[in-house]
Amino acid sequence: MKIGRPPGNPGRTVVLRGGGPSGERVRLGVHDLMNGTFVTPRTFFYRRTLDDGALEDSLRRTLAHYPLLTGRLERDQDGGLSVACDDAGAVFSVAHSDRAMPDYGPDRPARQDLRRYLHSVNAFRVVGHDTPLLSVKVTHMRGGGSVLGVSVNHAVVDGGGYLDFLLQWSAAHAGREIRPVPYDRTPLERLAGDVRPAPDDPQYTVITGRQKFGFIWKVNARARTMRTITVRFTADEVLALREAARAGQDADRPPASSGDALGAHLWRVLGALRAREPGAQERLGIVVGLRAALKDRLPDGYWGNAVSNTTAALPARELREEPLAHTVAAVRAALDRVTPDRIRREAAFLEAQRSAGRSGRVFSRMSLDAFEGTVALNNAGRLAVYEVEFGAGRPFWFEFPASPVPWTVLVTPTPDDDHSRDVHLSVPRDAADALCGPEWAGRLHDPAGRPGPL
Repeated sequence: MKIGRPPGNPGRTVVLRGGGPSGERVRLGVHDLMNGTFVTPRTFFYRRTLDDGALEDSLRRTLAHYPLLTGRLERDQDGGLSVACDDAGAVFSVAHSDRAMPDYGPDRPARQDLRRYLHSVNAFRVVGHDTPLLSVKVTHMRGGGSVLGVSVNHAVVDGGGYLDFLLQWSAAHAGREIRPVPYDRTPLERLAGDVRPAPDDPQYTVITGRQKFGFIWKVNARARTMRTITVRFTADEVLALREAARAGQDADRPPASSGDALGAHLWRVLGALRAREPGAQERLGIVVGLRAALKDRLPDGYWGNAVSNTTAALPARELREEPLAHTVAAVRAALDRVTPDRIRREAAFLEAQRSAGRSGRVFSRMSLDAFEGTVALNNAGRLAVYEVEFGAGRPFWFEFPASPVPWTVLVTPTPDDDHSRDVHLSVPRDAADALCGPEWAGRLHDPAGRPGPL
């Protein structure tokens, strides 16, 4: 494994191993394959300086319980992927910056600086190469404070499992006992065992190689015209949206949650901003975790990718003009479709594509429709990202790179750990400019959830 020292950042880089090679080969599941082999970075910003020696020690102890993170990706005969648990190691590096810690936050995001806080990995030389699936970089800032940059290959785990690993590491750092994690993909794979796969699926589709190239080219070509802005919604604003949604609901419906109300409101505002013709179908693709629906089928703490998506749809006129409760009902109906039976049919479809060697050409419909009528929503507002603590206090800011795909909405918690939320909107530049202006900023923060003129 070639590990270089970042230019201009004198420090050290080591390879950390866990419990030794087990000889185990863990075949990744069909939901793992949907993420490709790219890393997902997370960055945590601390006012006080981290003890990198203690971090290295606690990480080494934690990795003994996570053999996939010190393994390597290998290709299966059918085109699938497996992790060889050979304990080849994870990368841990320390750097020193000549900059003071910037006052990062929603009004000063760290996106332009993230590269310097992350260990670089070649995303196109992962499978079949000696490329680590986990890299950690600690950057000490001039005058005090540290940045913790963590990158995990997305084929190995989803955001919930990612955070679970970080919290386990935090517990080990504090001297608490941590538990082994259930990483065997068999329980999720068994779901498709007795289901006849359908020729198509409502959330996923198989595209041609030419279509795949065209989609990737379009994303890359338009990336320069994309902007991500961060908007903080206070706890009072989020709760006001929830009350506005509940006030318009039918009495026989379960009360709207704050997450449903905020997501529906954001969809309405972006739909109004795009101003498509009244009869056009507007869609909200919602990233959804599968663990809750499969709580009787998956072991507690299942460590892998257990995430899919569902889609809400409304005519543009209804989205813009009907009360917030109407949109919330459409969102809730989409989420309610994520049942064990639906997941089994989805898994059967994806397994059939893997058996046919087509996994690399399976895309979610909401991704392919990003340039047309779909807004993609990932509400991670309940993830305890500000509890990732290593003896230097809680992080004051948390961030990861912006999405290059247009009309993407990411909801994250805030350091206050209340109902307030940071909303990261990745949209075309002209839309971002409008949302930063007084008119559309007012619509975003309207407590009644109205997307129309104020």
